[in-house]
Amino acid sequence: MSNYQFKTTNIKGKEYVEVNQRVIALRSLSEYKGFSIENELLHLDTESCVVRCTIRNAEGVVVSQGMAQEDKSSSRINQTSYVENCETSAVGRALGFLGIGVETSIATADEVDMAIKKQDSVPSQTSRPAPSEDDAFSKAIEYLKGMSKDKRKNGLDAIMSKYGSVFSEKQVAALEKFV
Repeated sequence: MSNYQFKTTNIKGKEYVEVNQRVIALRSLSEYKGFSIENELLHLDTESCVVRCTIRNAEGVVVSQGMAQEDKSSSRINQTSYVENCETSAVGRALGFLGIGVETSIATADEVDMAIKKQDSVPSQTSRPAPSEDDAFSKAIEYLKGMSKDKRKNGLDAIMSKYGSVFSEKQVAALEKFV
């Protein structure tokens, strides 16, 4: 990518590129001429949605995809705009996987901000029961699948530090093998 300068947002000491900056780069840089952004609503109900974004090159070949899930109850903004936020996150992730605006992270400023708000609204670990072994394992796999291969080791470390005691030895071995 040329010497494009992304505007970033500082969140807890780390710079993140906003989705709009990734879209501007796709639309303005010559190497992305003719590329398209296509969004598909995979799930929608009154409480949550899932969107997949597909990026195609000028020849119509899929060059990147990203998915996002949002819950209506996860933040004040999502109470009225969970579908829009989901779509924006999916676009940001797809553009990130394409390599646009990933100097420090695939996650966009919008995603990180939303994740922090979700964490702040969730009761502490001591006030809610630990997830079941199978539930935690399936969530861990889904979380790791959403990461690039080079980030999965750090993702697994984070999972193990928080939920490691929930997994059986067989599940830990499977997670390590997946990474």
